Amino acid sequence: MTTFALIGAGPGLGLATARRFGAAGHGVALISRSAGHLDALTAELGRDGVRARGFPADVLDPASLTAALREAAEELGPVEILQYSPVPRADFMKPVLDTTATDLDDPLAFSVKSPVTCVNAVLPGMRALGRGTLLFVNGGSAVQPHPERAGTSIAFAAESAYARMLHDALAGANIHATQLIIPGAISPDAEHSSPGALAERLYTLHIERSGFRHYAEPMPH
Repeated sequence: MTTFALIGAGPGLGLATARRFGAAGHGVALISRSAGHLDALTAELGRDGVRARGFPADVLDPASLTAALREAAEELGPVEILQYSPVPRADFMKPVLDTTATDLDDPLAFSVKSPVTCVNAVLPGMRALGRGTLLFVNGGSAVQPHPERAGTSIAFAAESAYARMLHDALAGANIHATQLIIPGAISPDAEHSSPGALAERLYTLHIERSGFRHYAEPMPH
């Protein structure tokens, strides 16, 4: 069995994607800061017959992320799919004219250094498997910077550049890096941006392995 590792496990999109990949036969490694939060999610997945484990780690602490992903591979099997989709903090979204250099430290650590840490932790296992998928999930400011959300706009653009370079550099190794842009809010009632619909889309990106950037909905102009 191989593992689906989710960075930023939560009750919405995270739970839906964990359920979808678990239903396909993957072990599920849930990674977020709160152990109690993870216990609730793993219990819910367990009721659905999904083999899931929680591994507490902080996306702003590279050592904890590396340790969590290593432990997940040892306990559940090698990580074949990594999804990076933690929700940015509200204080990352200051207006551009109010944003200082220091204000960018955490957004860049969150959206650039943390993904680099995670990818470097799972790549050796993917290479040994001979396959892998790296799923990057971002909001619309990754492609259309928003002057009222400067931190995430800058950091998502950098994350996008990193993910695109991975897409090109790893194609020959059968490791597919792809990005899903969700322009608006995730809503249970949305046709294309409900947790279930997005989870199915992410699973399809893993299976079909075509192209780099995909959109859950058309981008507004």
